[in-house]
Amino acid sequence: MAVLSIPSKKYQTRNADEIRAFFKERDIFFDQWSCDVVFDDTASQEEILAAYQKDLQPFMERGGYQTADVISINKLTENYEAIRNKFLAEHTHSEDEIRFFVDGQGYFWFHLENGEIFNLLCEKGDLISVPAGTKHWFDAGETNPFVKAIRIFIDMSGWVPHYTGSEVEKNYL
Repeated sequence: MAVLSIPSKKYQTRNADEIRAFFKERDIFFDQWSCDVVFDDTASQEEILAAYQKDLQPFMERGGYQTADVISINKLTENYEAIRNKFLAEHTHSEDEIRFFVDGQGYFWFHLENGEIFNLLCEKGDLISVPAGTKHWFDAGETNPFVKAIRIFIDMSGWVPHYTGSEVEKNYL
């Protein structure tokens, strides 16, 4: 179950309908999919993708997405601090950033053009699509990170981060 937080308004909700409506008003796609397959840490990317193929295939066809992979981060991930720092800096992408969380959790922070800043704690079953050009950053947590998510995209080159240099994220760490 996702949690939407707006720090400046001291607002928080777990209500999926409220979260969907909030994101729809901002042209950000959010959904929740059934996520009943349990994977252990040895599950391969192929096993995870195959388990959700029935949902992935139609979603990818509708959006023109060409490929998917799996990102898995946990407390044993080598160089985690460097990986975390790469995603913590505010950035944009030239294509949509789509993640379906099959396990674990992480925070997507958004900084919209009107200055609004909010975050969404994504957990198992949550699907988020950050539109191309949207300023954001991601945090899997300082200690004991655990994220297992399917990433969906048209072309992997669209996932290259374009850092804004604003350092606004430092106000929220």
